[in-house]
Amino acid sequence: MTAFFYITMTIFIIVCLILVLLILIQKGRGGGLASAFGGGGGGNTAFGAKTGDVLTWATSVIFGIFLVLAILLNMFAQNIHEGRTRPGAAAPPPPPVRTIPVDPTAAPGPPPGAQTPQQATPVPDPGGAPLAAPDAAKQNQP
Repeated sequence: MTAFFYITMTIFIIVCLILVLLILIQKGRGGGLASAFGGGGGGNTAFGAKTGDVLTWATSVIFGIFLVLAILLNMFAQNIHEGRTRPGAAAPPPPPVRTIPVDPTAAPGPPPGAQTPQQATPVPDPGGAPLAAPDAAKQNQP
């Protein structure tokens, strides 16, 4: 069903493009788009003088195909959607949840391997001497 949907969608897009092109090459009845691009003068067209009837007929046929394909695509899409959201349909199982067993009698504490403040080792100063406070007299000199 899904492959048929995509085939119909491809045909629908092609019909849409053909319909747009058919409408654009027609002679404008009251000016419109044809006269905006310089095609508003006389009964002459690129395809001859009597193409208006043929183009009108072709546009009507392509429009009918457009409507039929639009209705079919709507029905196919609705069936596909209902198949995916049906309440009785088998849903994929949820992913497993990992749990950590907890001893209810144990007191809360740091996680295993974490250092507590009593276990922290001091970092020695790389210079070996403690840092001295800056001299206030040296800071005030220009």
